[in-house]
Amino acid sequence: MLCYDTCIKYAQEKHFCPHCNIRLSCCETPPFHIGDGLGWGSDVMFICLNDECPVYVKGWEHIDLQYGHNGTYRYMLLPGEKKGDFLMVGSPDAFTGSIIDPEALKQQNVRYQNEKKALAQLETCVEEKNLEPVLALILDEKAGLEGRLRSCRILAEVNDLNCIDSIRNHEFKNTDVEQAVNMAIITLLKANFKKECPYCAEIIKQQAKICMHCNKELG
Repeated sequence: MLCYDTCIKYAQEKHFCPHCNIRLSCCETPPFHIGDGLGWGSDVMFICLNDECPVYVKGWEHIDLQYGHNGTYRYMLLPGEKKGDFLMVGSPDAFTGSIIDPEALKQQNVRYQNEKKALAQLETCVEEKNLEPVLALILDEKAGLEGRLRSCRILAEVNDLNCIDSIRNHEFKNTDVEQAVNMAIITLLKANFKKECPYCAEIIKQQAKICMHCNKELG
C-alpha cells in the first residue's frame, strides 16, 4: 500500500521533461525494475506522458530497428534525483492508469480513516447499541473482509431493525458478506417477532395475515 503522506507530497511536486518541457506526471512505480528485476527504491516516479515528446515519438522507430519489438520510450525521473532516464514502454497506454491523483488519494485516505474508526467502535457497539459502525463496515465495499464479516456477526446483537432498509438497497459484490448479512437479518427479525412482507418488503409482525402497508393477503 502506498504511503499516503509520501504520495501526496510527491504528487504536488512539479518536474518538467527536458525534452518537451511538459510537466511530468507522478505515477506509481511498476512492481519490478525492467532491467534487473529489482525494485525501484520508490513507490512513485515522475514520467513524461506527452505523446508529442521527441523521446516518445522517435522511440518507436528506434526500438523497432534496434530490437525488432513494438515499443517506445518515456522520460522518467525518480524522486530526489536531478537527472532522469529513459523508460521503455510497450504501448501508448502504459502508466496512464497509474497516475496519482491527489484528490482521489485524499478521498481514499478519508475512507480508510473512517474504516479504522468503525473497527475500533465495534468493541463497544453492542453494549452501546450503536448501529452506525456496524452498518458502515458492512456497506463499505472497500473495507477489509474480516471486519465486514465480523460486523455481520455483530449485527443481530445490536438488535436494531433500522439497518434492514440500507442493507436491502445495497448491491453486495462479495457473496460471503451478502450471505452473512442475510443470515444476520433472519436472526434479527426472528428475535423481534418480525418478518418482511414478500410484496412490499416492509417490516411487519410475524403473525400478520394482511400487510398493513400494501394490504396484500399473506399466506
